[in-house]
Amino acid sequence: MSKVVEHLAALTGLRDRDLLDTTLAGALLDLLKPQQVALYRAVGAEADARWLTRAIIQAGQSVARADPGWTELDQLPLLPSAPQRLACLQRQEMVQHGDDKGPVLTLFPLFGDRGVTGVLELATAAVPDAEALRLVGALLRVYRNFESLLDYSECDTLTGLLNRKTFDESFYKSTAALPAAQAAAAAEAGQRDTGRARLPYLAVVDIDHFKAVNDTWGHLIGDEVLLLMSRLMRSNFRFHDQLYRFGGEEFVAILRCGSDADAAIAFERLRQTVHAYSFPQVGHITVSVGFTEVRAGDAPSAAFERADQAVYWAKHHGRNRVCNFAELVQQGELNDEAKAGDVELF
Repeated sequence: MSKVVEHLAALTGLRDRDLLDTTLAGALLDLLKPQQVALYRAVGAEADARWLTRAIIQAGQSVARADPGWTELDQLPLLPSAPQRLACLQRQEMVQHGDDKGPVLTLFPLFGDRGVTGVLELATAAVPDAEALRLVGALLRVYRNFESLLDYSECDTLTGLLNRKTFDESFYKSTAALPAAQAAAAAEAGQRDTGRARLPYLAVVDIDHFKAVNDTWGHLIGDEVLLLMSRLMRSNFRFHDQLYRFGGEEFVAILRCGSDADAAIAFERLRQTVHAYSFPQVGHITVSVGFTEVRAGDAPSAAFERADQAVYWAKHHGRNRVCNFAELVQQGELNDEAKAGDVELF
């Protein structure tokens, strides 16, 4: 019992979703001694949904592995590629394959606030007994409850997007893999090798004339616009892109692209989608977007400030447009104060 309590303390002492999954897998490996424990999430649109490995650990291993956070969707296996896993997901109940004569695969659905979001796989030499199944069920209930607490503390209550207080931590996590040496070499050469890396970009997305929406239609309709805006953002960006509501009508997105041009295409697609969408009662609205490449060594506030300058420029030059901070600097419309400071310092 003491070992179970220790694992529960470790599980509920975390504030990191990635560590939450790997800690659960490690706990089950230690408590039940299976051949393998794995957690998978179903990601992507329903027609093209795929399996993302959140944690997988085998007997004798001390550390669980997982798919990198920025893995592209088309590099992941489709849901039908694992029919047993898919059956568990669709039935929303435990599924078991095999018997005492050979390896047994026991699958448990992972429930979230929006229904079943993934599957836990337990590979054992024999069929798990009732006590083992009860233990797994209890740990999954704790896991689900704690994940709900993380959602409550990290997500905006209206839109479900990440909230502002999580920005700094998730910014560093999202951009941690940016190779400083490569970025510096690319900047010096004035070009990027898109085959070697996809660099992070940060955008500020601001709804144009949102105050007029609230003044004309009331705050309930304004909230509905914000909720629908968050859904449009989810549908336009990839499953691993980081989307935030910063408050009011201001949103932030962090994503990885091969170049400024690729980033501009992604944000322009969002702008066009919003412009074409008919919001109930309100009709058509527009957004202004400012974006910047995240530089090696960037603080969250520095990257945000550059994107915010770009969106400020967009809102004062016609609105309903996407502006790249670097292009505005090159055109002489904005000053890159960070670069100017470097020149004076050195």
